[in-house]
Amino acid sequence: MASILDLISGQVGAVAGNVNIPANIKDQVLGGLSNSVLGSLTQTVARPGGVDLIQQLLTGKADAAKSPVTALASQLFSNNVLKKLNLGQLAPTLLALVPQVMGSLGKIVKDQDGDGDIDFNDLITALKGNSGASSGILGAAKGILGSILGK
Repeated sequence: MASILDLISGQVGAVAGNVNIPANIKDQVLGGLSNSVLGSLTQTVARPGGVDLIQQLLTGKADAAKSPVTALASQLFSNNVLKKLNLGQLAPTLLALVPQVMGSLGKIVKDQDGDGDIDFNDLITALKGNSGASSGILGAAKGILGSILGK
């Protein structure tokens, strides 16, 4: 059963694989990056127009490097992880991972429901994985959006 954090963490691990992160802080950095991406998605989905921003990002219609979703994830990662760990010259390299991770998330989104396009239902299906369970942040996001969209 894959959660949204598992999917994000998988993308973080794949993107960060070539970066030489000191072993004593590697878990903090990778966990912090995963949490920053999740935090950005969570905060964005709750804002007016946030669903569209996420959909554009995950479907490749928006450049990950220029997306406000990515900018927020970068801000969260910088403030909550990089500044606290005082990584010096390594910080810009690690911060550059954020747009790469955000761009790679789109690789998990496909036409999941067979209707010929990538839409909100496909995003939900991709983000909850094969488990079919709508729990945690994903369930909350779907509930919020369902009430906003009247679905």
